[in-house]
Amino acid sequence: MSISRATLLSYCDELLETHLYQDYAPNGLQVEGRSEVCRIMTGVTASEALIDAAIEAGADTLIVHHGYFWRNEDPRIVGMKQRRLRKLLTYEINLISYHLPLDGHAELGNNAQLCQRLGVMEIQRFGPQGIAMYGRLLEPVSAAAFAARVGRVLDREPLLVGNAEKIIQNVGICSGGAQGYIDQAAELGLDLYLSGEISEQTTHSAVENDLVFLAGGHHATERFGIKALGEHLAKQFAVEVIFRDIFNPA
Repeated sequence: MSISRATLLSYCDELLETHLYQDYAPNGLQVEGRSEVCRIMTGVTASEALIDAAIEAGADTLIVHHGYFWRNEDPRIVGMKQRRLRKLLTYEINLISYHLPLDGHAELGNNAQLCQRLGVMEIQRFGPQGIAMYGRLLEPVSAAAFAARVGRVLDREPLLVGNAEKIIQNVGICSGGAQGYIDQAAELGLDLYLSGEISEQTTHSAVENDLVFLAGGHHATERFGIKALGEHLAKQFAVEVIFRDIFNPA
């Protein structure tokens, strides 16, 4: 089975409501390849390793969370950027990227997927553009027990800052580099806030606000949205979709 690139893009733009977001890079088609889509590869970041995997698999389309052309980046097509683009253009591979829309989607988004896997219910939103989510655990647990649950879901041990014995029930989540939302999580009275990265000041915010903070890894917390999107597209259009996780310890 195949679909036109135009049909795929139109469907994804509507599904993810891309028009609602003020983003740091263009959402949707970033590099034009073949007009007919037969085999899609999905992954977190459009690294050269993921492009090589798409070439090896014979994929004509690459859909990622982290694409190219970020705001304020060097506009020159040199070095790493040149090598990546040259391969995409040589093999006529479409590069499609969804950043904030794939964080904030109510079902397929990174944060919604994490909430689902971690047992966070009664979801509400906070943070800029409402991307971050918070809710309640069915049963309160210690921060250490919840961190262990996060470790099983992410397949890596998160960094815990704060009181590991604190009993938690109200949990906030925002994947990737959203550690800066910790102060808003504290204002909401949450017991614990999970993000991907940690900054120097995050520790002080957590300790001084009696809020447990978990850093699960930028890449690790953003694998589930793009995978869920790919699975959705495979069902919707009966096209082959391959998820490839290129390891990243960050």
